Amino acid sequence: MRKRNPITIKQVAKSAGVSTQTVSRVINNRPDVAPETRQRVLEIIETLGYRPSQIARSLSQGHTRTLGVVGSGIEFYGTARILVGIEESATQLGYRLLLSLVNPPDTHNVEPILRDMLSRNVDGIIWHVPQVNNNHAWICNEVQHLETPVVFISTQPQAGISIADIDNRTGGRIATEHLIQQGYRHIGIITGPKQWYASEQRRLGWQDALLTANMEVHEKMVVNGDWTSRSGEVCMHQLFDQFPEIDAVFAFNDPMALGAMQAALNTGRRIPHDLGVVGYDDVPDSAFYSPPLTTVGQDLFRLGQIAVQELEHRIIAMRRGETNYKVKNVLLQPELVIRQSSRMFKSTERR
Repeated sequence: MRKRNPITIKQVAKSAGVSTQTVSRVINNRPDVAPETRQRVLEIIETLGYRPSQIARSLSQGHTRTLGVVGSGIEFYGTARILVGIEESATQLGYRLLLSLVNPPDTHNVEPILRDMLSRNVDGIIWHVPQVNNNHAWICNEVQHLETPVVFISTQPQAGISIADIDNRTGGRIATEHLIQQGYRHIGIITGPKQWYASEQRRLGWQDALLTANMEVHEKMVVNGDWTSRSGEVCMHQLFDQFPEIDAVFAFNDPMALGAMQAALNTGRRIPHDLGVVGYDDVPDSAFYSPPLTTVGQDLFRLGQIAVQELEHRIIAMRRGETNYKVKNVLLQPELVIRQSSRMFKSTERR
């Protein structure tokens, strides 16, 4: 069967005896059309079965209802969970998403990525690439000159930049304070890659808690992992060697905590009696570790939603020509979820 050619706006205009601009005004519900003309055009549209192109309509209105999302590390629980929050909030607000992935995250060649996003006329961009080393150094020079608003996730606060993040320093502090309250006195850490901003903030939180409690802080208490369970196991053995008095460990994500627990069990240590363990992220499986894992929970789904909402506010402000829009730096507070892996004393505490 021969495919029927779609009806065009020119055909509608010709049948209604008006210009294509008038048809466009009717489609976009503009007020500057006479009622009788509007009715005639609507009847012709219905008769001919004309369906206006959503892309054309969006471009004519100056926006595409599309948000660009630049991400990295979607294999990790945290990144994936944030993306789910972004997608749900964007859908609720009537936006589509255009996803671009950056691997490795410490790339400095961001110009092609930005150029591609801007060429697709996205209304705004969420930059969901973690800050690693100085991979966000371009922000100061580029963002101020962009006509498209950008919101960043997981980056160091900077003047004039919209950021949504978790308060990782507080997360590191409350994890360590809990171990101190449980009676542990030699608390080591398995960090993420030390070049990551989030990892450094968690390390500072650990240090804050120890110094406040007048306890030792020393490099022998620190080993750098790579977020994987395997690295957690290897790093735990390294801590046993270089910090033999260790009686507790704070791992900077739950998979590394799982690896640390495996190393402890393989060396005959009991958890939590000989080694207290705290993780970070509260992944769904952490409650089913053996023993169940104490961890720092963070509402990553909500973080993704907040990023979209802030971007929506900036898009609207830009369209209105508001030059004094005050950008936001939103820090969500983490919550300590206490389970058996660190509980030396019976408690129902949940922070």
